[in-house]
Amino acid sequence: MPHSALKPDAVAVVTGGAAGIGLAAATAFARLKMKVCIADLGADKLVAAAKTITQAVPGADIVTQETDVSRRDQVVALEATVVQRFGGIDVLMNNAGIQPGSAMFGPLDNWQRVLGVNLWGVIHGTQVFAPGMIARERDGLIINTGSKQGITTPPGDPAYNVAKAGLKAFTEALQHELRNTPACRVSAHLLIPGFVFTGLTAKGRADKPAGAWTPEETVDFMLQRLEAGDFYILCPDNDVSRALDEKRMAWAMADIIENRPPLSRWHPDYAEKFSRFVEGK
Repeated sequence: MPHSALKPDAVAVVTGGAAGIGLAAATAFARLKMKVCIADLGADKLVAAAKTITQAVPGADIVTQETDVSRRDQVVALEATVVQRFGGIDVLMNNAGIQPGSAMFGPLDNWQRVLGVNLWGVIHGTQVFAPGMIARERDGLIINTGSKQGITTPPGDPAYNVAKAGLKAFTEALQHELRNTPACRVSAHLLIPGFVFTGLTAKGRADKPAGAWTPEETVDFMLQRLEAGDFYILCPDNDVSRALDEKRMAWAMADIIENRPPLSRWHPDYAEKFSRFVEGK
């Protein structure tokens, strides 16, 4: 059985819902006979996404709205639209994200845009939607799409890492707040995808790499773990097992505990030690 918030006539809002994981989640919610709002940028993309969902789920109750989640006023307008159309919100999936690439001393615009969408978009969505969800006094979910890069913070894209690390900390604080709010029936969850083949990760490739999961596989796993009550929904993929993810994360935390250089996993003096750690030696 799915999570108690995922039921017929419940209302779900999915940001970044016109493609990838967001579209797969919106489709899965529609299959559960939920009412769904998908928010994204690009009117044509939204029309195509709604058509995709209604083809997969005939009769699905779908509304779309162009929304830049980095702008709080647009998120406020999105909430007003959904409340007017459906009466309230039960499930919020803060999924919108971008990854244009960044460098430590690269263009300021890239940093501002990445932080604006990937971090502030989640903060805006939560602060705008959560009070009404709590007041609704129904079982509810806030699902924030994070990244393993926000935990192990590999070199190469610092703005993305900073945003996703902040999102992790925000979602942890959010769940603490919700569970300590009297009579609150809303819980928060951090979705941590593995390698998923989407427009964000395709990088010019037309065919899915063997190591990647599809968005649908990722959402299926998410639904299973929501049913189990997981807060950290750590997804494997066809390349990386959970066991390897755990070792990478444990190594990253041990940088602090053992006072190693930051990002020692990529430091030449620690390459052999890390390999032996992964092998369990």
